[in-house]
Amino acid sequence: MARKRSMALVALFVGALVGALGVVGTSAARPVRAHATAVIHWNEVAVNTLAAMPGPNGGAPPALQIHVGMVEGAVYDAVNAIGPKQHRPYLLERRFGAKASIDAAVATAAYDVLTDIVTNAGPAFPVPGITRQSLLDTLAAEYSASLAAVDAGPFKRQGIGAGHAAAAAMLAARVDDGRFGPSQWVPNSAPGHWQPLLNASGQPLLDPTPWAGGVKPFLIESSSQFRSVAPPALDSADYAAQLNEVQALGRAMDSTRTPDQTYFAKWWQSAPTRSWNEVSRQLVTRNGLDAADAARLFAMQNLSAADASINCWNDKYYFDFWRPWNAIPRAEEDGNPATTADAGWTALITAPYPEWPSGHNCQDTSHVAILRMFFSDAPSGGFQITSVSALLTTEPRVRTFATFSQPLAELIDARIWAGLHYRGADVAGQLLGLNVAAYATANYFQPVGKR
Repeated sequence: MARKRSMALVALFVGALVGALGVVGTSAARPVRAHATAVIHWNEVAVNTLAAMPGPNGGAPPALQIHVGMVEGAVYDAVNAIGPKQHRPYLLERRFGAKASIDAAVATAAYDVLTDIVTNAGPAFPVPGITRQSLLDTLAAEYSASLAAVDAGPFKRQGIGAGHAAAAAMLAARVDDGRFGPSQWVPNSAPGHWQPLLNASGQPLLDPTPWAGGVKPFLIESSSQFRSVAPPALDSADYAAQLNEVQALGRAMDSTRTPDQTYFAKWWQSAPTRSWNEVSRQLVTRNGLDAADAARLFAMQNLSAADASINCWNDKYYFDFWRPWNAIPRAEEDGNPATTADAGWTALITAPYPEWPSGHNCQDTSHVAILRMFFSDAPSGGFQITSVSALLTTEPRVRTFATFSQPLAELIDARIWAGLHYRGADVAGQLLGLNVAAYATANYFQPVGKR
């Protein structure tokens, strides 16, 4: 019954958001419809480059999303600055001629932001085979190839100028924005508070980007604007029901999961930023969106998801709620007669930061809310997602979905099957993501003249 109520609540919020925002599709006709090839290409370059970075340098999920948001916000401003103004800019108010090269603008904006991020992101790279310089060299080669494909002349120079201006505006806005700042965690060993797991050497496994919740948001007004509902009281029936569910389904061994449920739990251990940008590239190509619409889509979904990540990580450290693997062995301390301690209980999958709400659900739902605006809940032909989960060995990595509702519903259960979350944390994450996306679309990226 609890599961039915939680899913009904999410469905209600999803329906309300789609109804309020509508289905956007492509925007009004333009004098020239530039193809989206460069926008798609540099989105893929950005995601792959930033995902290759070590966790502490920004490769961890919340930081990855924040950095991809920076790139796509600049690309949108560069494209939007060329020719007649169609949509409100994000940061860049300057205008460029209608014949300026959009391809040059896209490549330059993306390259400038990416090189700044890679150059300045965090401490020395600790991963063998991946160096800061190797990523910079790859980016330089990509940029050189992109510019070489554009005819020389004043329009190319104007496009490069638009790209530089958009990137400069983004980078100026992100100076001292809280990235790579201090950890937000205040250790507390009392019941109900998160404690890190220990590695084989007895060292705590800590969040590689514990600063994410203190980053200045891109679109929402504060990093706690959409504070999640608090976790249930430890002595409540609601808490006992949620704990008992994950205790039965989420344990590493001897759980009541089916083989399919185990597969889905592992399959979803994949970065949302990579999944949903892959989906966007598919649907942009299939539906023939032009450069302006594609840039707007990528900016809307990635900046919304960046803010959802920021608000989500702020919530995580605000509540500091314990994970199931903290709670179940210590159930005798929760004051709840309906819970039972199991000292040997371990989760199928673990994570190095507090519980509430689910970060995956925060990010996925904000991406999906924007994708629904452009393509409806059931895009023609469906879409594919390729999991990059390291937990998959022989299992299929590529799955096809017919609707956006399907993965969101599955994801709530998958995080329970993984032993990562209580159901309430998953639902809270989805509501947070929807709230951020709704706020973003109500206040940014709107057609010129709309108030």
